[in-house]
Amino acid sequence: MDDGILDEAYRRLHRTGPEFEGWLSNHGPMAVEALVQHGHDAEVHRWLDDYLRRLDELPRGLRPIDDWRAALGDPKRAGDWLAHFDRELRERPWRDILGTWWPRLLPGIAAGATHGVIRVGHAVRALRAAETSPDRRTELGQALAYWAARWQPVPGAPLLPAAPPTGEGGDGGVAGEGGVAGEGGVAGVAAALAGLPRIADRTGGIRERLGRLPDVPEWESSLAALRPARTPAEAERGLAELVHRASLDYLRYGHAEPVMLVHAVTAPTAVLRTLPELDPGLWAPSLAAAWSATAAVTAVYASPAGVAPPAVAPGTPAEVFARAARHGDEHVVKLADAVLDAHAATGDEQVLAAAGYAAQLI
Repeated sequence: MDDGILDEAYRRLHRTGPEFEGWLSNHGPMAVEALVQHGHDAEVHRWLDDYLRRLDELPRGLRPIDDWRAALGDPKRAGDWLAHFDRELRERPWRDILGTWWPRLLPGIAAGATHGVIRVGHAVRALRAAETSPDRRTELGQALAYWAARWQPVPGAPLLPAAPPTGEGGDGGVAGEGGVAGEGGVAGVAAALAGLPRIADRTGGIRERLGRLPDVPEWESSLAALRPARTPAEAERGLAELVHRASLDYLRYGHAEPVMLVHAVTAPTAVLRTLPELDPGLWAPSLAAAWSATAAVTAVYASPAGVAPPAVAPGTPAEVFARAARHGDEHVVKLADAVLDAHAATGDEQVLAAAGYAAQLI
């Protein structure tokens, strides 16, 4: 793995905005980090040469972020959020910034079709490998800024307590409902996933589809069905199982929406990767938020009935990722990256087949 290649790629990407063509997320930083992580450094700049042609310029700011609560979820303030986090990360250690803002942003995990949290997860992994890199600090700032600008709760999910456990007291919170997602839940991950309802009207983009969830009678009870974690260790195990089961579900439901259902896997993967850098008091709320994201993506994109998993010979993990890299689609690359984590955690070779299936569908 060549750390210099990733830093060079980040410098090229950091002149571009977090979205393009309206509301499409810039996947460049996430894809190049995954390519480098799995030893495909030589392909990064060639991949970027093509991808950069699609992107918009970095947005300019309007005014400083004075009231961060009021600015959450305002895409017109994207440039302001970029400037805000650039300044914060120049002044304070990156883990301090992450620890302060993770609980503030976590209730809005649906931001940018979950790409806010996904981009943060990739940035944290990159920083963990090279903590003094200014380009990786910049990437974390741009990832957090995107999450803040597109902050969006999952309908029906309680707004989790958002004060950092050892941080800034009451100032950390987001106004809204209290409570812990999943309170009173009775099901494990597999049963909770199996019990999710589906929206009837499957037209439109994710914003329109998420808006229909409150009209589904079973939605709130199914969202609350997951057994809440009682300890940080339980939260970590629950997240690992959520990634594992969502990867297997992609084999049953991926045909319905091959691109969008990738995020049911990659969103909880990003949360799981970030846990080691967070106060353990945030681990259980992080599982609850990740569950709400996977549940929502599944409910609005998966078909009512699954199909038999396809017969895909996955090969070794290295072969699986190499095929994804040759395919080149950013979603295929990111799903391969996620299922390799799931395979490493569980030894289940079935999850590797999800990457090959995505390559067939996308």
